[in-house]
Order: sequence, then C-alpha cells, then structure tokens
Amino acid sequence: MQPENLDFIAKFLKDRSGLVVTADKGYLLDSRLTPLARKRAIKDVDSLVQQLRTGRDAELERAVVEAMTTNESFFFRDGKPFDQFRDVVLPALMQARASRKSFRIWCAAASSGQEPYTIAMILKEQAAKLAGWKVEIVGTDISHDILDRAKKGVYSQFEVQRGLPIQMLVKYFKKKDELWQIDDSLRAMVDYRHHNLLQDLKSLGKFDVVFCRNVLIYFDQPTKTRVLDGIAAQMPADGWLYLGGAETVLGLTERFKPIATQRGVYSLTGAPAKV
Repeated sequence: MQPENLDFIAKFLKDRSGLVVTADKGYLLDSRLTPLARKRAIKDVDSLVQQLRTGRDAELERAVVEAMTTNESFFFRDGKPFDQFRDVVLPALMQARASRKSFRIWCAAASSGQEPYTIAMILKEQAAKLAGWKVEIVGTDISHDILDRAKKGVYSQFEVQRGLPIQMLVKYFKKKDELWQIDDSLRAMVDYRHHNLLQDLKSLGKFDVVFCRNVLIYFDQPTKTRVLDGIAAQMPADGWLYLGGAETVLGLTERFKPIATQRGVYSLTGAPAKV
C-alpha cells in the first residue's frame, strides 16, 4: 500500500472507530481489505482507498470499518470472570437491588454474541433466585454484520467447542444441520443494538454492570480515557466494570479503581462495590 494511502486510512479508522493502525500493521490492512476490494470489483487496496477518499460512498466507509474490526469471541471466555460474576457480583447486585428487583448489564463490543449469551445462560441457571426480577442485557457493536449474526444465535461446531461446557450445549442449543442454534429464550434475553464506543453513550441508558473486555487494547491512551469516562457516566455509584485480563485503568482515568481480590473488576472511585 502506498504510504499516503496508509496514512489516510489510519486516520480514517482512528476517527471512525478508535482503532489504531501503525505503519508496521500494513499487512493487516492488506489482508482485511483485499477481500473487500475483490467483493466490490475494485482493482486493489490502493484503488479502494482512493475511492474512500472521495467521501461519497457511505456504504464503502461502513464496510471498511467493519472489515477492520476484530470479532474474536467465544463462550465463557477466560472462565474466571464469569465464575466471579455468578458467585460474587450477582449475589451482591441482588442484595443491593432487592427493593427494585431490576438491573441492567451492558456488553460493549458484543461481537457475534458469545459474551451476552454466556451471561444469559448464567442468569437462566439462577432463574429461581431471580423470579420476579427484571433483568436486561444489552449487547452493542460497531459492526452491523456481526450484530446480525449475534441476533440469529447460530454457531459452528468449532464455535460451540470453544469454552462452552457440554452440559450448557446440550441444555441450551439445538443441532441445525452442521450448525448449532441457541435457545429462543436466551435470544430473547439480549437486546442487540448498533453503537460506536466513540459516540455519546447516553442513549443506551444506565447500567449496573458493564463488560468492556478486550476492547481498549485497540485504542490509544486518550481514546481509552474517553471511553472509560463515558462508561463511568452511565453507571450508578455501586456499579461494576469488567475489563480484559491484560487491561487496566491505571494511568487512564481516576473514575475507576480495582476491587481488591477481584482481578479484572473495577468500581467507581469513592464508592467501592461490596463483596
């Protein structure tokens, strides 16, 4: 790719999605955008960027952002955070919300739905304790295509084998030819919405628990701070934030602090969550 086109698309992606693409990641642009160029009968990636420069093809702009978005996800990813949610966060949350019997959970960058559906399965397993409660799970992503996949809840054999306990597969999925369809009751528990983390979050409402795992690693420091402060503004004083195991708030924001003994979970500064 020509240097000037690399500079242009790096700025384009940073402005539109927060994704940081450095010069040494030119190979990633080629591997992600070459199939898109072929699909649209465009000669090569440089020609695609030239068309992008015109600013007259909104569909191409959307397709480029979606092609560069990483959609790596699997059920019960990393295990421990979901055990933690079930055994620590959920009981504390139910105690704190006992008077109103409701809470909301947000999965930012929900990808193809494995994380929201994992949470839905955990809540489904606690159905007796949650009788009479109103629980909402909202899953958002920047990619329209990946959200369509999430809404359908259909997964390959490879995808259901990645982290999903066999008892959950048997209980909540049905074989559909060579694929697996998640139970309609779980699909109904998740509200999928298109949203860009760089945009105002107020339209999403307030959330008691936010999962924003393995997202910030793709942003530069100012963008990370902006996103974290935006999330903080949408949480109650005793809310819970989940980040990925390799992520931290240190040096990024003073709105959150780690919860002692609970790795990867954060509370708002000055209002420690009870565990």
